[in-house]
Amino acid sequence: MEILYLLIPMSLILVLVIGWAFWWAVKSGQFDDMEGPAYRVLMDDDLPAKPETISISKREEK
Repeated sequence: MEILYLLIPMSLILVLVIGWAFWWAVKSGQFDDMEGPAYRVLMDDDLPAKPETISISKREEK
């Protein structure tokens, strides 16, 4: 029964630490956009490679 005098304050401290960590994460914007980075991977902005052009001098050599 005496262990409750230790476990209850420790559990309250743990709840306060977890609550503070959650509050900090919400205030710092950790949960603002959960899906944006996932869709950003799918929307590739790279331009396609241009085909190599053959100059007139190269055509005459063939």
